[in-house]
Amino acid sequence: MRQPTFLLINPWIYDFAAYDMWAKPMGLLYIASYLRERGARIRFWDALSRPNSPDGGGPARRAFGAGKFPRTKAPKPPQLQSIDRTYARYGRGPEELRAFIGDMESPDAILVTSLMTYWYPGVFEAIETVKTRFPATPVLLGGIYATLCEAHARANSQADEVLAGADEARVAQWLESRLGIRFTAPGADWEKLHPAFDLLAPLDYSCVLTSRGCPYACHYCASKSLYPGFTQREPEDVVEELARASAAYGALDVAFYDDALLVNAGRHIAPILEEVLKRGLPLRFHTPNGLHLRELNLDLAALMKRAGFKTIRLGFESADLEWHRETGGKVREGDLERALGNLRKAGFDREEVGVYVLVGLPEQRYEEAEEAVKMVLDMGARCFLSEYSPIPRTRLWDKALAAAPYDLAREPLFHNNSIIPCGGSEFSPERMRTLKRLKEKREEGRPAATPGE
Repeated sequence: MRQPTFLLINPWIYDFAAYDMWAKPMGLLYIASYLRERGARIRFWDALSRPNSPDGGGPARRAFGAGKFPRTKAPKPPQLQSIDRTYARYGRGPEELRAFIGDMESPDAILVTSLMTYWYPGVFEAIETVKTRFPATPVLLGGIYATLCEAHARANSQADEVLAGADEARVAQWLESRLGIRFTAPGADWEKLHPAFDLLAPLDYSCVLTSRGCPYACHYCASKSLYPGFTQREPEDVVEELARASAAYGALDVAFYDDALLVNAGRHIAPILEEVLKRGLPLRFHTPNGLHLRELNLDLAALMKRAGFKTIRLGFESADLEWHRETGGKVREGDLERALGNLRKAGFDREEVGVYVLVGLPEQRYEEAEEAVKMVLDMGARCFLSEYSPIPRTRLWDKALAAAPYDLAREPLFHNNSIIPCGGSEFSPERMRTLKRLKEKREEGRPAATPGE
């Protein structure tokens, strides 16, 4: 039986700003692993891969492997002409993709992923590039944009099929039913799969997903639309993946991609970390996604410290408890103070701990964001401003439509958090500069403190 061949593509980004905070195309890497287990041959092109050193032609690495993407100034799309900021392409562009596929035999299908809804221009450009080279090869588009803006993607992307949702088996089923492809072996469930990081080697960091979905239902988050359920992998499978990745790639730094890493901690993350310690795996862990505050007790914080956590980010969002009650109830009174206090007692210092504060929410007042920033800094943690991006299919979407002066429903470019689409006069560019100066001034005036002091 002939071995089917698939070309998988993670496109470049067009935006006002982009930064590699341990960003890997995990969904596409899982699909690559699933299809390869079923007997397929995979060609993989990642526009967001970065050279390992400045000598390799790219920006220098920052701490723990994070850093800047290669950047090329680009013209702003007509919809964003009024925004007084520089627009750019981040990552390797169409000319490098054309070189990669130049001598390649035509694959059986091309699978393109998508991330933020407002990053679709890079997705469209990548699809156009491969369709020019392989006009008869079907292109399948998936990912976050394809799921949240399915109608827009079907109407405008030139993809032959748009597949919403996250399901490796559905991809294989589509390839079988629509293209008549026959696989030689069954594929494993995602819980048993390991992302195909070997396709990205060399690596100086890796990522791990120990669960999918989230048991919470925050009104501003799309997790329920992307992963309707909540499933957690067996701890031993996660540790085996970590051990194999460490041995194969030598990458010390690992970023957790979970939306709810600490839920059911005693049966999930705690056994994972205990086994990491038992095996002596030399890893440094990072949590770019905000951790849930109420799950962070002292025992868990101490275990995280022993296991090698170096970057802790907490999802606080707002100091307005009434807003939290109305939008999912993720944070309750005293949660932040308790979590920061437990991290301090466990030995984490101020540079290792950061707290996310959402700004530019529909109906949010500037003073509410200012209060949250002051609260975080007064508790001794670093504060990270997270500009709100309106997301289709979330419970806050209707309020976003009402608050924004832009046509969010028809044009995903207006979802861009850099333009603070729902902030209005409360979060004008001038007021945002004021808020950032306040944060920086208070941070400069405070000695290096530990959380909770």
